[in-house]
Amino acid sequence: MTRFHDFNLKLLVIEELMYRAGTLLPVYDVHARLAERGIHDAASHVLANGLDEEVLPESREYFEALEIPAELLATVEELCFDAGTDVFHHCAPAWDGEDDLFDVRSLDDLDLLPNLREVTFVEDGVLAVDGAAEIFAARGIDAD
Repeated sequence: MTRFHDFNLKLLVIEELMYRAGTLLPVYDVHARLAERGIHDAASHVLANGLDEEVLPESREYFEALEIPAELLATVEELCFDAGTDVFHHCAPAWDGEDDLFDVRSLDDLDLLPNLREVTFVEDGVLAVDGAAEIFAARGIDAD
């Protein structure tokens, strides 16, 4: 079983495989899961219950337990360190992107992505690793 040390980096890999490429199935939909429990407005539910600054327990459990085969990991060629990803929305439906909830703090899991060739950052992204540019350069990964 492939084990990630940084949960948030795993989420970015899931974003690439599940929500962008559509190769990691089934697609997780927090809204459908909450609707099964009679909750039809995820953001309102999260805000009303003070859950807006954390990953929903059911989402964390699902994504932590999700196994990603090495064959799929080998297809990841690009990652985007963006706070506006779909996977983050499915983890924290009312997250405003203003805190460090989804910051990637370690790049130790890059060994799991043998074909990663490019990473993209955005101004208010989620990469919080000192020396990240040097780490990427040492691995031959282009960083924008």
